[in-house]
Amino acid sequence: MPAFSREILITKGSGCIVTDAEGKQYLDFVAGIAVCSTGHCHPKVVRAITEQAADLIHCSNLYYVPHQGTLAKKLVEISGIGGNAKAFFSNSGAEAMEAAIKLAKVRTGKHEFIACEGGFHGRTMGSLACTHKPAIRDPFMPLQPCSVFVPYGDADAIRKVITQNTAAVILEPVQGENGVIIPPPGYLKQVRKICDEKGVLLILDEIQTGMGRTGTWFAYQQEDITPDIVTIAKGIASGFPMGAIVAREGLEFGKSEHGSTFAGGPVACAAALATIEVIEDILPGVAQKAERIRKALADLNPRVQGLMIGITIGDTCAAVQKACAEQGLLVNCAANGNLRLVPPLVITEEEIDRATGIINEAVRKSRS
Repeated sequence: MPAFSREILITKGSGCIVTDAEGKQYLDFVAGIAVCSTGHCHPKVVRAITEQAADLIHCSNLYYVPHQGTLAKKLVEISGIGGNAKAFFSNSGAEAMEAAIKLAKVRTGKHEFIACEGGFHGRTMGSLACTHKPAIRDPFMPLQPCSVFVPYGDADAIRKVITQNTAAVILEPVQGENGVIIPPPGYLKQVRKICDEKGVLLILDEIQTGMGRTGTWFAYQQEDITPDIVTIAKGIASGFPMGAIVAREGLEFGKSEHGSTFAGGPVACAAALATIEVIEDILPGVAQKAERIRKALADLNPRVQGLMIGITIGDTCAAVQKACAEQGLLVNCAANGNLRLVPPLVITEEEIDRATGIINEAVRKSRS
């Protein structure tokens, strides 16, 4: 079905380089939309996947699954949520959001949610109900759960719309699909305080910002807070389909309240554990790489949080994207004419310099 717009057939990837069906190579600053965190086909991840696939590809969650408990413990550890926090696995980010929404509803007994204008949380019916973009929402109305949308970055706006029926506030620490929109400093801390005062859960969607993308394991750690529930996907398993939630103590599904046939399978868990191992080594260098990009693109006023970069281009964004591809660089136009750059965390200084040179030239030509 023609649900996607595509022009290039990618057949091979290694590190930050992908190759198309005609043999042309590209430096990849899309990374599967912030998915290939360790680059393409990282040897440790490939080895973990192939070794596990040789032993066991699938077993039902009716049984204990190899690596699942180890991965859950590791995710709880790096999330910093602490205590007796627990994880639940899914196959995608949208499914992780579905799990978070269901968990919030079943444990609070409430059915309304507050989300942000410009926010994106997925395309399944529940996650779509909390996604703001009219173009993808409107064809499927009416949607449940009921959601109220407020301006992003305005904590007081959240306070004003909380009611006795509000189960949770859902937001992204940085809005990815909206073009890498970064809220004011202290925003997350203010929202956390409001949720505590009002007895409302805070769900942070770190599907795009998590797993080291912004320079810490999760973006909320930069404001020294923790959510009640965090959703995770994209970079969690280096491209192997997987998602998860981690929820604080006291928030968990009871027996048969939620489930999934494929979620948290042995191969996915092996890939995720290998991915975490790789990220642990490279995470300290993310901030330095981000600053190199910021300086190189300074004339374009980039919005930078770790290796998540947005540049407002305007109506010529598609032309800039095409010009970059012609010069062997893959970039992505997100919403509202914003260029989104989310390279693998293993990107090198030389690759950064090459990519930023191409971007600067493509934007210069688009404006001449």
